[in-house]
Amino acid sequence: MSNGHPGGFASNRYFDRGLDMDAVKLLPGEYHVTAEDIVQVTVLGSCVSACIRDRDRGIGGMNHFMLPDGAEGTIGNSSRYGVNAMEVLINELGKLGARRENLEAKVFGGGSVLRGFTVSNVGQRNAEFVVEFLRTERIPIAARDLEDIHPRKVYYFPRTGRVRVKKLMTLHNRTILDRELGYRQQLGREELWGGEIELFG
Repeated sequence: MSNGHPGGFASNRYFDRGLDMDAVKLLPGEYHVTAEDIVQVTVLGSCVSACIRDRDRGIGGMNHFMLPDGAEGTIGNSSRYGVNAMEVLINELGKLGARRENLEAKVFGGGSVLRGFTVSNVGQRNAEFVVEFLRTERIPIAARDLEDIHPRKVYYFPRTGRVRVKKLMTLHNRTILDRELGYRQQLGREELWGGEIELFG
């Protein structure tokens, strides 16, 4: 469970009245795996989420990571970093009974939404990382919605594999951007940064 610090198992569970089902909200650095019939929800700017499930058993999960990897000298086991977030998600799915040969992935995010970070192409780096990681691990990508300039709200239904992505064309407030900027500042002081609704499967 998350202990008050960024990252860890997402524990923000609530009832979504619009969908008439239980839901779990993921923040940056968090992941969630389940065999229940629930929806996993997150909002992405330059971050990326991988949604991975066992096609036969209906066991699935989601992560939400901010950087492809940590700079040398940083704590390396945090799920805020893509390589760790992916390994944690896959390992936790296995603990619930998912079989690796049955896994499929759907990946989202990596938008260029933060002014001041466009030079380092953080969103693009995240998007390229998750595609390459899954290719290396031989986990097929069944759907993707990566990069672009808009934040996204992602609803993932791990039991069925259905995904709903809402592009946030207009931001009426800075909640998403402020959250990413604040989280990035918290993480990265030691680091150098060198269509309304779409339905998938």
